[in-house]
Order: sequence, then structure tokens, then C-alpha cells
Amino acid sequence: MSGVPQVTKTGPKSFVPDENIVGGQLVEARAAGRIGVAAAASLKVLGVALTDAQRPEALTGTPTTVGGFPQLNAAPLPTVVAVAYGGIETKVKYLAAAAFGEALVAAAGGTVTPAGATPDARTIVGRCTAPAGVAAGAVGLMRTV
Repeated sequence: MSGVPQVTKTGPKSFVPDENIVGGQLVEARAAGRIGVAAAASLKVLGVALTDAQRPEALTGTPTTVGGFPQLNAAPLPTVVAVAYGGIETKVKYLAAAAFGEALVAAAGGTVTPAGATPDARTIVGRCTAPAGVAAGAVGLMRTV
């Protein structure tokens, strides 16, 4: 090939969700080129969702009746979400406490947890970059891989 166009130099990259996603959750690849909340120990983690989003099929233009008056949601969730990856530092929720510099893997509900002593290298999604570490259940910084 004489030349190949560069698609993405740095993140984030946008994807269409297959389910409701909350900003800060780890997301994984799903069928038909869509993404969803990452499962624990997922091998298909793409990165961290930077905003909330919903699947396009959930978007409705039909008003609901409240107190006898039609009401339409004028600010629906977007149907595309930006995903941070490849060395981007962002906030995520920690399922278990992690120390500064510790390798992280996907945990339930799109959260992260320490990788442990002998992790499968394919499951590492980032490193804890909070200088004081992060407590269990708290939100803290992570640098994506």
C-alpha cells in the first residue's frame, strides 16, 4: 500500500450503545459494532465511557401524559457515547480498594478492581493513578491501556 489514512490518533472514539451506559463505566465490544457495560474479567474492554448514553431504540418522540397534559422529554440521553482509551486518564468507580500504580481489571457493573499478583495480561484495563490510592466503592483516577 502506498498510503494508509490514520483513523484515530488519540481518543476518545464514539460508539453506539446496546444498553444504557453511565459515564465512568468500563465498556466492552458487543455484536453488530455496538458497546455495552463491561462484564467482570472481560477480554473485550474498549475503554471508559465519558458520558451517559442510551441505545437508539430507546429514544422516543412520543409524549407521555402527566396530569392530563402531554409532556415530551426535551433533553433525552444521546445515542452515541465517547470512549476514552489508550493512555487517557479518567475517573472510574473502584469495586475494591487499589493502591497507587496498581494494575486494574474489569469488575461487575463496569467498575474496576486490582488485578492481583498474577493477572491474565489480556484482562488488564489500566493502572490506578490516584496518588493516595482509592478506597473500595469510591471514584478515583485510572490511566487506560
